[in-house]
Amino acid sequence: MQPVDLTTLRAVLADLTQAKTGRDPVLPARVEWIQQTDLWTVVIGLRTLTARPCLLLCWHPQAARLHLCQPPPKEPDGFQFSQFLQRHLKGLALTELALLEDWERVIDLRFAPRPGDPPHRHLYLEVMGKHSNAILVDEAGMILASGHGVSERQSRIRPVQPGLPYEAPPALTDPIPQRSEPFSCWQERVALIPGPIGQRLLRCYRGLSRHLVEAMCHQAGIPPQTPSDHLSAQDWQALFARWQDWLTRLETGQFDPAPTPQGYTVLGWASGAVPVSGTESLQQPSRLNLHQLLEGYYQAQLNREQFERERHRLLQRVSTLLKKLYQRREQFEAMLADSTQAEASKQAADLLMAHLHLWRPGLHHIELPDFASGQTVKIPLDPEKNAILNAQAYYRKHRKQKRAQDALRPLQEALGQEILYLEQVEASLQQLETYRDPQDLTTLKEIETELIEQRYLESPTRNSGTESLRASSKHASPATFNPHRFTSPSGFSIWVGRNNLQNDQLTFRVAQEHDWWFHAQEIPGSHVLLRLPPGAVAESEDLQAAADLAAHFSRGRLSEQVPVVYTRPKLVFKPKGSPPGMVVYKQEQVLWGRPSRAQFLIASALVNTDATGGFVSGPCHEQA
Repeated sequence: MQPVDLTTLRAVLADLTQAKTGRDPVLPARVEWIQQTDLWTVVIGLRTLTARPCLLLCWHPQAARLHLCQPPPKEPDGFQFSQFLQRHLKGLALTELALLEDWERVIDLRFAPRPGDPPHRHLYLEVMGKHSNAILVDEAGMILASGHGVSERQSRIRPVQPGLPYEAPPALTDPIPQRSEPFSCWQERVALIPGPIGQRLLRCYRGLSRHLVEAMCHQAGIPPQTPSDHLSAQDWQALFARWQDWLTRLETGQFDPAPTPQGYTVLGWASGAVPVSGTESLQQPSRLNLHQLLEGYYQAQLNREQFERERHRLLQRVSTLLKKLYQRREQFEAMLADSTQAEASKQAADLLMAHLHLWRPGLHHIELPDFASGQTVKIPLDPEKNAILNAQAYYRKHRKQKRAQDALRPLQEALGQEILYLEQVEASLQQLETYRDPQDLTTLKEIETELIEQRYLESPTRNSGTESLRASSKHASPATFNPHRFTSPSGFSIWVGRNNLQNDQLTFRVAQEHDWWFHAQEIPGSHVLLRLPPGAVAESEDLQAAADLAAHFSRGRLSEQVPVVYTRPKLVFKPKGSPPGMVVYKQEQVLWGRPSRAQFLIASALVNTDATGGFVSGPCHEQA
């Protein structure tokens, strides 16, 4: 993830504070509301004469930043830091935004009762990687609250606790870049100690970042790893020209933000810029360009990290549960295998009672003819018991084994249903291989919701210190219901559930009697719905396309062929008390689906996807 550097902060502050033609100023603005959305992010709702912008402050260890943003969803806010901010800042005016020091990544947000008054409160946002923080300070310079506290045990040099005076982070000792510095002095300083040119620039001056240095070198046509003593005079001149361009932009506040394949740039240096989520309108010169760029990039990166972390956590939990259930199933099978000998025990008892006269004291076994076949049956005996006592022992064993059969069979059936359900959940998680859009994160949240409702996970608390997904709704709501959508060869819609909750909604709420319902036979997978207008008839190619998708979105996706059943939705039923996604069906027909053929439909959907669409993988299946 590309961290916010000093150049980006300068670009944001210049965009927010400079008065430009055709633009409504952001400052001054009155604070209307404050909401903390997670452990590291606060959004301040502002009001100007003509607009209501939202300012995001984040002190995330990898994504600390400041920019305008879209209003967050209204949710309960139980964070103490935001409550302090509400108490001290609501109703005040944000009058000024400035760096605490020109070459330090500490932003001073100043609040006063009215524009022109001296500031009553300062909110310092320290953008310093893992040491990033947000600190609220009063007019006397005393700390009122902070995003996260730093005790004296954690840092004797600079503790951050309420009641202590605020001290700025220790200043850097590297030289400050000067635009007036001559080329010869600049080259002499950088080339003094041989080394990779990128590292030399970072170590010789403050205010630079690795991404900035790499972009500067690439724009000059020099690989960043090139040794400084291997640069030609032309290379030095080209690099110095970029150096001067960077310093000029910092002085004048003229920046050119754009997305790049690796992240973004605010200097317009990167070639081959590509759109990123939330930055499609960057061609128009407006304030939102830079802020949309930063919001889209960092939200996508944080979503991707959270997606990977939560997917791994849920997969581990489901895999652990399945491992325990598999062991229990083996135990049940062993016990049932033993109980199948019940008839043999009764036969041995009957034979002993019928041939009491053949018993002799001290026998360890006896061979007797079978009643039906006449073949000899060898029966083990307890030499300390007579024939009647041995027969009674076999009768008791027979009754015990019969009771075990009657008790184990329903337990084994329930265990099998539980295993099948968790295998479906595992299949849905495995199909969510990579993060593509925010809908993927929503799908994970729905899966976690489902596992919490089924009591396989504990419900997380908001302030627990973990980043687990919160689950609140019992079913996928219409606002979040967003299955995969594909188009059949005849132009009919094919909908595929992303998880068990969506599978239930697709099958029992969305499906109409004239649709066709599909899923892989006896294999965990997604519910698939071929949607038909009233009176329309699906061609064989349409049915085959739906079967191919059902095969792809199943546990058999790596197979060449997968049997897929299809029937009318009215013939699909949900057993009473069964978990999400579990169904039974009747009057089904079978098609052989080829997962490889579904790739064409999936590729077409990816090309044509829009803000409401997307594409991932889902779970679910059941047997008749």
